[in-house]
Amino acid sequence: MGNKISVMIPGKEQAFQQEYPAGTTYETVAKDVQKEYPNDIILAKKQGKLLELNKRIGSEQEIQFLTTASDSGHKTYVRGVTLLMLRAFYAVCGDQGLENVFVKHQIGDSCYCEAEGVVITTELLANVEQYMKELVHRDMPFLKRSVDTEEALALFEKHGMTDKKRLFEYRRVSRANIYTLDGFEDYYYGYMPPSTGVLKYFSLEPYSSGFMINLPNRKTPDQISLHKPSPKLFHTLQEASNWGKMVNVDTVGALNEVISHGGASDLILVQEALQEKKIAQIAEQIARDSSKKFIMIAGPSSSGKTSFSHRLSIQLRTLGLNPHPIALDNYFKDRKDTPLDENGNYDFECLEAIDVELFNQQMNRLLAGERVELPTFNFLLGQKEFKGDFKQLNADDILVIEGIHGLNDKLSYTLPKESKFKIYISALTQINIDEHNRISTTDGRLIRRMVRDARTRGASAAHTIGMWPSVRRGEDNYIFPFQEEADVMFNSALIYELAVLKPQAEAILFGIPKDAPEYIEAKRLLKFLDYFISISTEDIPKNSLMREFVGGSIFNV
Repeated sequence: MGNKISVMIPGKEQAFQQEYPAGTTYETVAKDVQKEYPNDIILAKKQGKLLELNKRIGSEQEIQFLTTASDSGHKTYVRGVTLLMLRAFYAVCGDQGLENVFVKHQIGDSCYCEAEGVVITTELLANVEQYMKELVHRDMPFLKRSVDTEEALALFEKHGMTDKKRLFEYRRVSRANIYTLDGFEDYYYGYMPPSTGVLKYFSLEPYSSGFMINLPNRKTPDQISLHKPSPKLFHTLQEASNWGKMVNVDTVGALNEVISHGGASDLILVQEALQEKKIAQIAEQIARDSSKKFIMIAGPSSSGKTSFSHRLSIQLRTLGLNPHPIALDNYFKDRKDTPLDENGNYDFECLEAIDVELFNQQMNRLLAGERVELPTFNFLLGQKEFKGDFKQLNADDILVIEGIHGLNDKLSYTLPKESKFKIYISALTQINIDEHNRISTTDGRLIRRMVRDARTRGASAAHTIGMWPSVRRGEDNYIFPFQEEADVMFNSALIYELAVLKPQAEAILFGIPKDAPEYIEAKRLLKFLDYFISISTEDIPKNSLMREFVGGSIFNV
């Protein structure tokens, strides 16, 4: 007897319904409804659970399909292209001394990789890319099998995947899913496409000592997004990666090894000392130029901007300067004048939500030595108030201005360029899961924000996850386009932080019910956090950026 399948088609009231023989795969059903979707189907979803398309349908059920334009679908696409690239590299360079390929950083829609043991040339990448395209043309299946952990460890050792071997030595699960593509075996954190035929859009190009894989983004999943050089961001990412290697903690397995051998306290002290050194160097750079009066600090959500501003101010004071914090949020327009977004909600992210004219007027008056009364924004009433907060700049006074639009010259368009010093701050992850599985900087910031919002605002993890896409859109529009205009970049990520955040994050993620829309993301993050051994917060200094999220900071954050 067959199974009656009902597929919910986005934007259509009538579901697709058909009976299929027992044992039919979701991929077969997906092919029958593909014409109803604007983009390629890559995953299935049933009762709040994601399923790979090579899974077989069960009893009568209602299912949905996800395309490469969805968040989970896009992640699956990137994962598939990564394994496709690795297979091609080992096929093309297997006899040329290739030791391993490392997937290192995501920069925009491109992924930076390095190949150990071979010299990267345009010709080599052309050969690898051609091999990838041949596998796509052949529509090769991604085969999945479950093996026990001991077998997985032996397999990783056989293939020289030392980071994966170290990772699994600290895992509690008894089995691991191994993917095989055209004879090449590997482990991945997350789902895979059914076959290579869906992976039609990618290109490779040399970059630095490695290469970029250029990929589509979610908005245009059928177009390759060419790499836009971001030299400052790339340098900061490489610096963090090299530091992780220097202290022998560049993967989760290596971090777990340090923790399990009692080295967490020393690692925390060394990491905190490094950040303090970086902040001191930025303060010294500012102090060397007496024309700098406005320190503009911007960065994406949960980067630790507030704690950074406090610590930078302390370092500036040691150099004889007198810093004054200015929050751009106090320059919001009154609620009645705030622009609306496409859904009719107040758009607090856009530049037009800021009273740019008042900000420029007051900053120029301060620069001229005048006494100015600064506003305070009353978020309950939705309006600016003036409560006697007067400022007047003397020779050693300097303003530390923090806000989403700090790097955008349209905010401070009347201020002399030489009076501004711009700082971009972000939590740029220093470690990867293993050589082929990255840790997304976005995931790190989301976990930070979940923990902080639960502690300070009583917000549920589901609420934070639900609003995250809107937060990301604001970052894409108003922060990331200006990051390369910064005078310096500061990486606020701490190499130990996910081990510290794990207990608090897990507790609130487990509270998301299975029927909630955020459950799939919660399950993914829980699986991710399971890679880490937890460590206590007790050894974290009171002035640490991490205290902004886990609590106990000496600063008013």
